[in-house]
Amino acid sequence: MTDTPGLNLAGFSEWLSEAHPNLVGGPAEAQTATLIAGGRSNLTYRVDGPRVPLIVRRPPLGHVLASAHDMGREHRVISALAGSGVPVPPAVDLVDDTEAARVTGTPFFVMHVVDGVVLASPRQNADYTASGLHGLGLEFAATLARLHTLDAASVGLADFGRPDGYLDRQLRTWRRQLEASRSRELPELDRLQQRLEERMPPAGDIRSGIVHGDYRLDNAIIAGPADAPRIAAILDWEMATLGDPLVDLGMLGMYWNIASLAPDAVGLTRSAVDPAAGYPEFDELVDHYAQAAGIRTPDLTWYRAFAAYKLAVILEGIHYRYRQGQTLGEGFDRIGQLVEPLASTGLGHTTDSTTTNSTTTNSTTTGV
Repeated sequence: MTDTPGLNLAGFSEWLSEAHPNLVGGPAEAQTATLIAGGRSNLTYRVDGPRVPLIVRRPPLGHVLASAHDMGREHRVISALAGSGVPVPPAVDLVDDTEAARVTGTPFFVMHVVDGVVLASPRQNADYTASGLHGLGLEFAATLARLHTLDAASVGLADFGRPDGYLDRQLRTWRRQLEASRSRELPELDRLQQRLEERMPPAGDIRSGIVHGDYRLDNAIIAGPADAPRIAAILDWEMATLGDPLVDLGMLGMYWNIASLAPDAVGLTRSAVDPAAGYPEFDELVDHYAQAAGIRTPDLTWYRAFAAYKLAVILEGIHYRYRQGQTLGEGFDRIGQLVEPLASTGLGHTTDSTTTNSTTTNSTTTGV
């Protein structure tokens, strides 16, 4: 049995035999753990050897920002969404191992493996037809609309967040995250932060729903044949809450076009999206989302600027952890190079004009 950094496999085996004996498979010494996502977000391990493969999720090894790596939140939302029509992995358990330090020394949770692939590179598109990828993109948008129109109370998430004042709290939260990670001057990012604060959409114009917080294609597991791939599970719910659904759509736009944002930043961001391979353009995704959600096509000006800001702050936090020697994996030495270009992209989404846009139930002023 070989330990993987951040996970005591022997301790995990002992815990599993005590807490979930029905999941114990072969001998403990035959179990293996593989780090399948390391350091940019929560750490994710695949554990083989139990009766079925399992996934273990825990916070990063160091510099854990408050509220950004909440295991309890992630476990609660995937448990609540089971059977809702929003595909999620089946949850197994949530454990606070902070004091015992038996498995991770942090809170962690365990879920079942969902069969399929994560599309994170354009090379993977060759496994699918153009029409299959186009349909997959539209399903991805419709799945987000399904999440946003779900009645939170009906799945036990009525108290999962406070929709009132959501955007203001988001800006304050990410401002705090930036200050906690600040190790250099970032004038463009500071300018973008100020612009967002000055031109926030009016609170009365904002609808509310369950927000994923990091909705992008490489946070989904894809299954099915080449001509009809489907969404098998949506992953990484650590930042989920109740709030303004258009924040998710703005973030999706950022990630959908990330390859064109920094074409020389190979390996720093993961995206398979390439309209030339068949994926729909983002504007078509937005139209499909609006149709599925029963709203008019929204103006995303402010939300796309906010998406650039949020991603820039996340990457600055990763850059900080890298400088502290607290990341696992490759590519972290260059990730800080994306922060200022992202800020410039956010500023590029801003405009001096104000656009008013209506949904089926309200109007949203979103000019930045």
